[in-house]
Amino acid sequence: MKRIRVIDLNKNFRKYCHSVKRAGYWLPFSLLLFFTSFVVQTTNAQLRAAVVKVDITPSDPQYLLGYQERKSTGVLDKIYHRIVAIDDGTTQFFIISSDICLYSPSEYDKVAARLQKQYGINPLNVWWSVTHTHSAPEVGVTGLYGIYMGERMKHEIDAAYTSMVEQKLVDGILEARKKLEPVRLGVGWGFSQANINRRALDVNGKASLGMNPDGPVDRRIGLLRFDKADGSPLVLIANYAMHGTVMSGANLDISGDAPGVVSEYVEQKIGAPVMYINGAAGNLAPIYSTYPNWRAGHLTQFKVLLGDKILEANKRIKTGIDELKMVTGSLTVETPRKPGMDWSADLAKYSTTKAGVNMVKLPVRFLKINQDIAIWSAPIELFCEVSNEVRDRSPFSHTFYFGYTNGWFGYMPTAAEWPHGGYEVETVSPFTDAAAKDLTEAVVGYLQGNMKTKTPAVTPKRKK
Repeated sequence: MKRIRVIDLNKNFRKYCHSVKRAGYWLPFSLLLFFTSFVVQTTNAQLRAAVVKVDITPSDPQYLLGYQERKSTGVLDKIYHRIVAIDDGTTQFFIISSDICLYSPSEYDKVAARLQKQYGINPLNVWWSVTHTHSAPEVGVTGLYGIYMGERMKHEIDAAYTSMVEQKLVDGILEARKKLEPVRLGVGWGFSQANINRRALDVNGKASLGMNPDGPVDRRIGLLRFDKADGSPLVLIANYAMHGTVMSGANLDISGDAPGVVSEYVEQKIGAPVMYINGAAGNLAPIYSTYPNWRAGHLTQFKVLLGDKILEANKRIKTGIDELKMVTGSLTVETPRKPGMDWSADLAKYSTTKAGVNMVKLPVRFLKINQDIAIWSAPIELFCEVSNEVRDRSPFSHTFYFGYTNGWFGYMPTAAEWPHGGYEVETVSPFTDAAAKDLTEAVVGYLQGNMKTKTPAVTPKRKK
C-alpha cells in the first residue's frame, strides 16, 4: 500500500542551524517556516469507502408525487436513503440515492449549505439523486413542479416529513464518514431490456405517453462496486435509465416501484446494499408501465428483467483498484427559457436575462475517478439521446450519467422531438429546442478539455 510520506526536517535542520550559528550567520524567518512545514506527497493513499442505508418510510399517510393529487393509504415496500462515502486520502465524496420522485434544486441547496456550514463538506462533493419512483411522498417546496402542475399542489407540503428526510440524510452522511474502511473498486457494464421509449407517435406525427419500440433507448447498465479488504462486497452502484412508473396514479401504497424492488432483490442476492442511480430516463419507461397496482404491472418481474441482468454483469467485475484520485468539477449551462413561462421564486439564482431573453442557468456536476472513469450529473429529466451521444464522444472508457441529481428543473427533450409535441415538450419543460444541443456541446467540451487534463487540487484539512 502506498502512503503519504511526511519529511521531518527538524533533526537535520537543527544541525544546520547549529553550523550556521557557529559560522556567525543569521537565518531568515521565512526560511525557518519553509523548513519546519515542508511536506512532500509522494504517493496516493489507500482508497476507503462506506455505505449507509436509512429508512425514510413515513409512519402516517402522505401526499404522493408523480401523478394526480392523491394521498397514501398504506405501504407496499419501504423506501430509503442509500448513502455512499468515498475517500481518496484528500477528498471525501458523497453519493445519495433516495426513493423519492423529485425535489426542487433549492431543497438541495438548503441541505448542502447546512452540510458545508456545520461539517465543512464542500457542496461540489455531495450528489443527491433520486430513483424517481412515483409512489413516494413529496419533499420540500414545490419549485417548478408547482408551476407546471399547480392543480396537483393545492395542499400544504408536510414540513415534518421533509424535515425528517433532511435530518436522516445529514445523519447518514455523518455516519458514513465514521465507517470508512479500506476497499477496492471495480467498474463494468451490463445490459437490460427492462425499459422502452415511451414517446408513442400517431399517424399525424404527434407524441403521447405510451410505447415506441422503434424510438431511441439506452439499455446499458453502468456498474461501480466497492469490495472490502476480505473480498466481500461493500456496495454495488447500478446506473440504469428507467422511469419509476410501473404503478399508476391508481396505486395509493408507498413503494420504491421497480427501482426499489430491483435494489432490494439484488441486495438479498449479493449480501450488500445496492444503490440504484437513474440515468437519462426522460423518454424511457419500464416495459410494464402505469398499471393500477403491483400485480397488474408485473412489478416482481423486474427482478428478472433488470435485477438478474445486474447480477450477471456484477459477476464479471474485477475489483482491483485500491488507490484512486478523484477530481470534481462543475459548469453552468445557460440556455434560453421557454417564452412566456413563469419561474419559481425559490429558484431565482438559476435564472438570468441576456439581451432581453430569459435564460435558465443549469448547473452540471462532474466527477473523474483516476483516468478512465467520468460521471456527470444534472437536475433534469434528460432524453436518452443526449447521454448516449456524450458517452460516445467522451474520452473516458467508462462514462456514466446520473440523472435527477441535486434537484429537478423538468424535462429536456432533444430538438428532433419538439415538432412531435407531447407532455414532455409542451407541459413540463422550461427549455427551448436549443437546450439539448447547448448541454451536449458544453458537457462534451468539458470532458474532453477540463476533466481530461485537470489534476487533483490541494484542499484544506477537513473538519472532523
